Amino acid sequence: MGALPLSGLTVIAIEQAVAAPFTSSRLADAGARVIKIERPEGDFARGYDDVAKGQSSYFVWLNRGKDSVTLDLASEAGKAELARLLSGADVLIQNLKRGALAKLGFTFERLERDYPRLITCSITGYGEDGPMADRKAYDLLIQAESGLCSITGGPEEPARVGISIVDIATGATAHAAILEALIARGITGKGANISVSMFDVMADWLTVPLLNHEGGKSPQRIGMAHPSIAPYGTFITKDGQPILISVQSDREWRKLAEVFLGKPELGADPRFATNVARVANRAETDAAVAHGFARLNADEAIAALLEADVALASVSDMAALAQHPHLRRITVETPNGPVSYPAPAAIVAGEARDYGPVPALKQMTSQGEPE
Repeated sequence: MGALPLSGLTVIAIEQAVAAPFTSSRLADAGARVIKIERPEGDFARGYDDVAKGQSSYFVWLNRGKDSVTLDLASEAGKAELARLLSGADVLIQNLKRGALAKLGFTFERLERDYPRLITCSITGYGEDGPMADRKAYDLLIQAESGLCSITGGPEEPARVGISIVDIATGATAHAAILEALIARGITGKGANISVSMFDVMADWLTVPLLNHEGGKSPQRIGMAHPSIAPYGTFITKDGQPILISVQSDREWRKLAEVFLGKPELGADPRFATNVARVANRAETDAAVAHGFARLNADEAIAALLEADVALASVSDMAALAQHPHLRRITVETPNGPVSYPAPAAIVAGEARDYGPVPALKQMTSQGEPE
């Protein structure tokens, strides 16, 4: 196997929880040396749960391939060691409270002056300024504050997305911004100072529902249905199995009506002929589709839908995911033994990657002592 794309780069990660560790884990996967700076008691995400061989699922997932270094950054010795590490670093990632790094003596101005090639990426809840900049911000808090919860769930009450979507989205956004900065540095020789706000990330992702609201069509919570497309939702077969279908175009609707429902006249019916009409008449649209599902058991329904070239999915749970034929896995070493979990999504042709071990507190997993 040839050198990985980020081999030779050093990343200092003053991080905890999920968002920043997600970012640095992807850099580690690509070959960067990631030195994770932990408090003397360790990243608090180490204690989130104990389901991965007695270890935190979050920590095992997001800290593979890193070195663990503990520093008391409030001490002079800790600050001196951080300065030494930064002198050999390419990237600094940090998700301390806003302004905390400056209070330790590492202002953005100092970082730019002393380490001109350094790419600094700071992850915060609400950015570097503004009326809420000093608030604590965690995943579910931003789900609520951004309005994501208001469009998630059923009609009765708002709901959280069932994973740490804000943290993960923020980590992925920071990862992309760092890669852009590395490309720019290769051209200009200069580092960069990047700020990524969890709130900004979610606001960006909520553009479509926001524009719908501002256009007079404020989104409503409709469970497994789609607010802008019909039919797009879950229907129950004769044997009680839920199947999710998505009809994305009027052509697909006509084929569904002819092949699956056996009622080609519904394809041209003005109540259903266009997506706008189907959404306006959602109850009638869904009732017609539901009647078609009720005639067939699950296997028959899936076969008929595939014949009609309609997009469909089973409504799976975690037990189904664990056995899914498309689930790709990696196995990483941890202090308590190997743990298997889903593989990163990107596949690079001709490049088979190995994934480094999850470090115990103060454990070097790559090149020994920090340089």
